[in-house]
Amino acid sequence: MTATLEAGHEVETSEQQFATFYVGNILLGVDIRQVQEINRQLSVTEVPHSPDYVRGVINLRGEVTTVVDLRTILGLPHEDMGREGRNLIVNSQGESIGLLVDRISDILTLRSDQISPPPSNVDGVQGRFLSGVHTLDSEILVILNIEEALGDRTREE
Repeated sequence: MTATLEAGHEVETSEQQFATFYVGNILLGVDIRQVQEINRQLSVTEVPHSPDYVRGVINLRGEVTTVVDLRTILGLPHEDMGREGRNLIVNSQGESIGLLVDRISDILTLRSDQISPPPSNVDGVQGRFLSGVHTLDSEILVILNIEEALGDRTREE
């Protein structure tokens, strides 16, 4: 943590790193501490009678990992994955989950005072799935609340 001086008062700020990626035209980020790895789309085995957002499961070094379609969870229109599509393997509530993303971007380090509260929605994505936004030169980084996005879905099953 670092302390900065703002109008004569010390304000505590901390830095956090985010792995960023695109789903459609939306630049999203997640806390890098939740990311286990990023891999190419592996062969996904479909699971009969699974919810629409579950693409299936993959074998990740002997561990069965559920792969979810982030587009469906976020309420975005379905599109086929392109060549740049990846599985972003994250840890959510002690479980490895694969998030299908369109392409990987950068790692960003942000101070807490650079993150604004999220609006009620961004390009149709509900605000409850967002934990903040950060304005870059040419676009907005939307910080995804993985626990809310994935936790909400597991309660529906």
